[in-house]
Amino acid sequence: METTSPPSSERSDFIREIIAADLREGRHESVVTRFPPEPNGYLHIGHAKSICLNFGIAEEFGGRCHLRFDDTNPIKEEQEYIDSIEADVRWLGFDWGEHLYFASDYFEQLYEWAVHLIEAGKAYVDDLSADEIRQHRGTLTEPGRESPWRDRTIEENLDLFARMRAGEFPDGSRVLRAKIDMASPNINFRDPVMYRILHATHPRTGDAWRIYPSYDFAHGQSDAIEHITHSICTLEFQDHRPLYDWFIENLPVPSRPRQYEFARLNLTHTVLSKRVLLRLVNEGHVRGWDDPRMPTLSGLRRRGFPAEGIRDFAAMIGVAKADSVVEVEMLYHAVRDVLNRTALRRFAVLKPLKVVIENYPEGEAEEIEVINNPEDSSAGTRQVPFTRELWIERDDFMEDPPKKFFRLAPGREVRLRSAYFITCNEVVKDADGEIVELRCTYDPETRGGSAPDGRRPKATLHWLSIAHAVPAEVRFYDHLFENAHPGSDGRDIFDDLNPDSETVLHHCFVEPALSDAPPGETLQFERLGYFCSDADSTADAPVFNRTLTLRDTWAKLQAQGKQNSA
Repeated sequence: METTSPPSSERSDFIREIIAADLREGRHESVVTRFPPEPNGYLHIGHAKSICLNFGIAEEFGGRCHLRFDDTNPIKEEQEYIDSIEADVRWLGFDWGEHLYFASDYFEQLYEWAVHLIEAGKAYVDDLSADEIRQHRGTLTEPGRESPWRDRTIEENLDLFARMRAGEFPDGSRVLRAKIDMASPNINFRDPVMYRILHATHPRTGDAWRIYPSYDFAHGQSDAIEHITHSICTLEFQDHRPLYDWFIENLPVPSRPRQYEFARLNLTHTVLSKRVLLRLVNEGHVRGWDDPRMPTLSGLRRRGFPAEGIRDFAAMIGVAKADSVVEVEMLYHAVRDVLNRTALRRFAVLKPLKVVIENYPEGEAEEIEVINNPEDSSAGTRQVPFTRELWIERDDFMEDPPKKFFRLAPGREVRLRSAYFITCNEVVKDADGEIVELRCTYDPETRGGSAPDGRRPKATLHWLSIAHAVPAEVRFYDHLFENAHPGSDGRDIFDDLNPDSETVLHHCFVEPALSDAPPGETLQFERLGYFCSDADSTADAPVFNRTLTLRDTWAKLQAQGKQNSA
């Protein structure tokens, strides 16, 4: 009889090895994972690692991944966050299909299981305040102290818990705690809180509940209800795993999920704390959650980072058991690699200098054929208008150039991309001595960028016809935090904010084809970098965000490292 091998993955890491072994040895017939965000903020690049891992594993092993919102704290949760999270997961290229869930879907079942623990003598209602509970908990070196309410009768606990649900008591007056071991070396085992009183309207359940479960109580049981096979989370939950298992083992849950932890993402020049990100938004340090300087997925998307680049980055950094810090240039490298292949090339002049071609016929214009992407022949070509008066980059001209400056200078010939060779003959200055115009001549025999006699200028410049150029605003972005490790050495993290993280240029020009570039389209402005059309654009005033420069620092450092080790 022919047997079928279980699904496997081409990638290898300790989690994939565990899953492969579970399938091979028959512990599970299929893989079910989940991504369980709290709807109290926008997803960031760290979440992308978890999304790619959970959805990626499910896809690789022929299973499924659920999207489940851990909506157990109505005070901090908003529909805006739910909508943004769903949009971000879809943008990354993943789909949960019909498996969209909320922890609030299980509130009634969780309540019944809490009653089950009370009836088994494994949970009790405590009247200590939050501060008193903290004081009783003990430390890493000292055991905790039992609450004076720990030995209430089962009947009294059941009565009080029901009255808590009914809303009889004020916020913070009572909690339900698991009855485990106040002397346990694992602080999470010292009678953790399962329910707290909260008179708040829930976005989905309204005013039906006046008590809400803790994350530790809701999370594992939600996994069990959904028949999750592998509950994958970051390392900060490692010490919570024994509690996760304790609840599963002491409740009549329908399945037995297991928790596995991996190292969370830490990036240089980047802060992923929701608390800090919220302050950045609320205090006006950034334009909003989708500011291109933010590490949120909506911010990265607005900056022009392609989803493929983020997925590739997640694959590059892999899955490890120990925390480490990844150079943000590695993310940039993954993004550039995608954009180099996919981004259409366009002309833009950011610091314009006027060029007049004196021997070009006045009033005439012609169309120059320009390649859209030299890395992709299927991208075809476009027509760019050429006239007597042009814009070039001010940085592409020097009146008295140093030895290794090969761009335009008096008496020097350069190539205009896909157009003609021009030679600078005269420099025009204003009353302040500022260069305002270059007088040049062109060689009509060099149309297309090559000369019949084979001469080859050492520099090729981009350009725009002044009559056809479209005015644009261009925003340049740098690290939001100057220090590679913000807040290190005990400094206030906000002291490391980069005052020059955003620079806006207002007198830029782009080629006519970009007047209606759709928001979110990332292009390469030839010789300048990758830029993305922003949602602030209008038909008369397009706005572009610089995604990245063309230079790949990370790849260069990697190459140098290999040379040094050779």
